Amino acid sequence: MSMIWNFPLFTVVLSLFSGVLCMMLPGRAARNYTIAYESVLIGLVSCVLGYTLRTGQEFTYPMGEFPAPWGNEIRAGVLESMIALLFLVILLCSILAGYHFIRKDMDESKQNLYFSLLNLMTAALMAMTWTNDIFTGYVFLEILTLTSCGILIVREIGRTTLAAVRYMIMNLLGSGMFLMGVVLLYDLSGHLLMVPMRQSIASLASDPSSIPAISLAVGILTIGLGIKSGMFPFHFWMPDTYGWATPASGSVLSAIVSKGYLLLLFKVYVRAIGIHVLQQTPILKILFVLGICGMIVGSVSAIRASAINRMIAFSSAAQIGYIYMGIGLGTTAGFEAALFQVFAHAVTKSLLFLTTPYLAEASGESLKFSALQGSGHRDPLAGLFFSVGALSMIGIPVFAGFSAKLMFAQAAVMTERSWEILVVMSALAVSCTLNALYFIRTMIRIYSESDVTGKRGFRRLKFDRSRAGHIVAGCLLTAVNVFLGLYSWRISDLIYRGLGMYL
Repeated sequence: MSMIWNFPLFTVVLSLFSGVLCMMLPGRAARNYTIAYESVLIGLVSCVLGYTLRTGQEFTYPMGEFPAPWGNEIRAGVLESMIALLFLVILLCSILAGYHFIRKDMDESKQNLYFSLLNLMTAALMAMTWTNDIFTGYVFLEILTLTSCGILIVREIGRTTLAAVRYMIMNLLGSGMFLMGVVLLYDLSGHLLMVPMRQSIASLASDPSSIPAISLAVGILTIGLGIKSGMFPFHFWMPDTYGWATPASGSVLSAIVSKGYLLLLFKVYVRAIGIHVLQQTPILKILFVLGICGMIVGSVSAIRASAINRMIAFSSAAQIGYIYMGIGLGTTAGFEAALFQVFAHAVTKSLLFLTTPYLAEASGESLKFSALQGSGHRDPLAGLFFSVGALSMIGIPVFAGFSAKLMFAQAAVMTERSWEILVVMSALAVSCTLNALYFIRTMIRIYSESDVTGKRGFRRLKFDRSRAGHIVAGCLLTAVNVFLGLYSWRISDLIYRGLGMYL
């Protein structure tokens, strides 16, 4: 066994150890340690990605000497490595760009707790990415839920407390339904490891009378993860959760925590159930419809928002709808487009959530659109980063959002079903138009001339050492966004190879 085979486990163990260690460090030291160890994890995952690309093979091995449900199994392939790398890069950028506001939003004595929670969250994300056992996915899903509530409530204002309570209630409901689905699938298949479960489910599905039972189990599980990821119509908790969290938390929750839940759903569908079995159930058609509804309703809600933070949060609900629409197509091309959207949305939304607070800081600490007029001139760098994110969300060529929308259109055409082609093309056209309405309106607002003389709190920001993290993170996220837009075929090819290993 190659030494690299141990690296996936190292990412989980190091994250758990770092979560405990940061509790014993002062705030700044915990931050510096977290940045250093996240960089180490990026190196480890990059080695795993390089190994799987070079060998063209996945590797799977059991943890301990016992089979499931007592033991566990780790699986690493191209797709897992890419997503783990995405999660770690977004976490690192969120810490770099968000530390300025972490110091403003929370007492110094609680900063080490914040970084401890981030490290435990990293452990949960890595475990959910690498595990080949559906019950282990549930265990770390719960850890992810608790740490998500922790990084939200640590900013002690009334709105975050209310948002954390609502978020906790909805996520516990989702976790309970997911566990019910796992129990039903275990009862049907007798397995918790994903591949044996898929083989057993495929055997059961050969009898048409078993399809309703399979549909019930998978449907309950899907609703649970749909609630947690913000699928329409369960997205109403998103504006307060994302909008009022400290910027680093908003970036992490929107860009990668919701994607962790979607990744687990994807693994269950492809690895534990099988696409051919899913196509015999009504679940994919329901997801297709709900995804399109989310695209439209989320964008309409964003247009009606009176503050920029709520606008971006509602936009997240719309972008999650794209992913569910792609899954609902029920084809390899649809899954490929949905996975590419995971990358595009994570990079773009992180850039928006980490940049918007700087525009507000230059506007008297107000997130209202009326106060933001001219903020792009007062903070040119934040204005530039916001514009990149906005243009990507609209779907302008060169940026990641355009490539994602193009892949959805291609996936619809490849189905060769005329009604799906018409519905997807119409939904993409309407959604892009709505995105353009509220993002272009906001760009016009922040670059419109405004007489800020004499307005208390309005100031032109200086670029000093405190902005270094924001500049580094913003440039990195912008570069990745443009790379995804210009070289989408490279990422698409890697996703296709990863799917081939999955199937």
